[in-house]
Amino acid sequence: MNARRTGRRPGTPDTREAILAAAREAFAERGFDAASIRAIAAAAGVDPALVHHYFGGKEELFRAATAFPADPGRLLPAVLAGGPDALGERMVRVFLEVWDSPTGTAAVALLRSAVSNDWTARLLREFLVTQVLRRVLDQLDVDPAQRALRGGLVATQLAGLAMMRYVLRLDAVATAEPATLVAAVGPTVQRYLTGDIT
Repeated sequence: MNARRTGRRPGTPDTREAILAAAREAFAERGFDAASIRAIAAAAGVDPALVHHYFGGKEELFRAATAFPADPGRLLPAVLAGGPDALGERMVRVFLEVWDSPTGTAAVALLRSAVSNDWTARLLREFLVTQVLRRVLDQLDVDPAQRALRGGLVATQLAGLAMMRYVLRLDAVATAEPATLVAAVGPTVQRYLTGDIT
């Protein structure tokens, strides 16, 4: 006779969704850094190994929980290549490549949801700070006291660009060539990253 395991349930078709629901709550409430795989697994009623089975590591789980359609881990090397010079332009160029691609449809849906839903806004904010802005700023020699402001200013430019080009579709911005936007917005992003913001 086989002994039945007690305690946490094994994987079922609903397990993945239960883990995602617990992860969304944990990341929205505690943020990426404070949320743990163990706590998320406990909230979902599963073993932590099952979370790893379905999602791999914490970053992959976070990306799945936010439903962000692009992996910053794959995109940021192209942004960071070449050092701090022209970093702002590379950042805007890669940003536009993602949002102008078929992937951009999901990104637009996420942005629309974040505007009207506080919970989604918290998840998206945490995603941008921990998965994108922190990784970029970690590569720069900037005053630690200015890091949060610099990251926030970069986010204002990119979020504003996304809103005008993809959500509100302001004609001059929505129809502009990516190279035009890179040349116009890139230097502002560069100043926010490495220039004088006082």
